[in-house]
Amino acid sequence: MGKKLLKNTEWIILIVSIILTIIGLLALFSATQSTDLYEFKKQIQWILISIPFLIIASIIDYNVIVRFSTLAYLLLIVLLVGVLFTEPISGARSWYKISESVSFQPSEIGKIITILFLSFIMNKLQLRGRNQINKFWKLIIFLIMAVIPVILIIKEPDYGTAIAYLSAIVFLLFASGIDKRYILFALLALAIAAPVIYNSLPKHALQRIQVYLNPEAYARDAGYNIMQSKLAIGAGEVFGMGLLKGNQTQLGFLYPKTTDFIFSVIGEEMGFVATVAITILYIILVTKSIYVAKTAKDNIGSYIAIGIAGIFFFHMTENIGMTIGLLPITGVPLPFVSYGGSSLITNFICIGLLLNISSRRQKAIFVE
Repeated sequence: MGKKLLKNTEWIILIVSIILTIIGLLALFSATQSTDLYEFKKQIQWILISIPFLIIASIIDYNVIVRFSTLAYLLLIVLLVGVLFTEPISGARSWYKISESVSFQPSEIGKIITILFLSFIMNKLQLRGRNQINKFWKLIIFLIMAVIPVILIIKEPDYGTAIAYLSAIVFLLFASGIDKRYILFALLALAIAAPVIYNSLPKHALQRIQVYLNPEAYARDAGYNIMQSKLAIGAGEVFGMGLLKGNQTQLGFLYPKTTDFIFSVIGEEMGFVATVAITILYIILVTKSIYVAKTAKDNIGSYIAIGIAGIFFFHMTENIGMTIGLLPITGVPLPFVSYGGSSLITNFICIGLLLNISSRRQKAIFVE
């Protein structure tokens, strides 16, 4: 990077992601005592593997990267179709098993591929002006391209990841200058279709909603995890019970404590202060991503950044919300904190792209 690129780079985004990763490692160290620190050690390996992806995503001009997004998108669709024919893991066909200890989840890396491709498509549709997206047939083309991976992910089934894609799509559409009438129509259609959608949900999805509405009624089965999560966070009080000292964490009552409920581990052992600090860090990450989108030098950069903001916003809100009982459990990991290789690599690629876009911007200029 040249001096000008280094000066423009929004380094706070990288700093926040590093702090969150360190907090995650501390929580994983405590949560994996009963398994000889296996996932803790694997997470360190995944961090080291993620670093080259971060560097590559930050130094190669994002406009060059976007040129390969169509090919990457087509490959993603092939992978998402192929994964439906694999053996289910934890009730979902979401992973390609590479070895006994390594699995690859295409829907994770697919988040950034889809954002890049949709940013490319949106820019093409708006060559004659931003208002072009409000032409009905152009909007339909965009939506078809956007929902294909979402439908395939729902088929796995992985509703949490599917909603993460939808979050990025919604953020991107808002940034594109879509007419308010389409937004109002979509909200009205969703309200009308809600009862039909609810009644057509599979049994396990309906159960999750019922558990969310009344977890105490399912405390011995489906609601057990959320009850233990709330107990853990409550027991942490202000400053926590201390690393390696959380009852729910160390006695194995939290499950899965290294992925979905890692925030509960932090709440129990590091306390309210730590959970508030983490929440603030995520708010900074999301707001800085939106700022990068506003100050990007072109529409493609703006769309990529706002799509990434949508991903981070959903994962933060859903994971923290579900662990404290404010939202239904969907199995969504906490970015940089939860254990997982595919997720970690994807998140660091997102950070690299944000650094990339911010370094090439003209500050305080928003592309209309």
